Amino acid sequence: LTGAQDGSVRMFEWTRPQQLVCFRQAGNARVTRMYFNSQGNKAICSLQCGVADGEGFLSIWQVNQTTSNPKPYLSWQCHSKTTSDFAFITSSSLVATSGQSNDNRNVCLWDTLVSSGNSLIHAFTCHDHGATVLQYAPKHQLLISGGRKGYVCIFDIRQRQILYTFQAHESAVKALALDPSEDYFVTGSAE
Repeated sequence: LTGAQDGSVRMFEWTRPQQLVCFRQAGNARVTRMYFNSQGNKAICSLQCGVADGEGFLSIWQVNQTTSNPKPYLSWQCHSKTTSDFAFITSSSLVATSGQSNDNRNVCLWDTLVSSGNSLIHAFTCHDHGATVLQYAPKHQLLISGGRKGYVCIFDIRQRQILYTFQAHESAVKALALDPSEDYFVTGSAE
């Protein structure tokens, strides 16, 4: 799966030189993050891909579509400025997003199985200038986010509250990684 500054999203197969599918044409907002989710959805049991963009939108497609330009089965604006990262939670019916919004609700939880008007489950007010990255720790049911000012926040998604906030860097947190046992996480910054 490839995404570009011009907003295009294309899927390729290792053994074929041509694209299999064009999910989005050029001329859309720049792609900020893309992921596959092989767990499927309770309503739609198939491989899915999600794409976040610079205008605050998150769109999710079924990958096994046969059309060359499929439409997303879900697309909504998660943040008023940009959606920088996202994570599929559980069986993809729950999605977490990070980004930048005018009201500082920069980390959000969404339910994909309800109507778009009711899909926001919880919004955390955090990261004054926006959240740049997000990591989900499934064993502990935690979200870890990094912000533009170098802060890291840890959220308990069961209780829907911020557990810890600390400054990890002097500049924007650009990467988060979690070890498989969930004992440690690592941050990387713009500096």
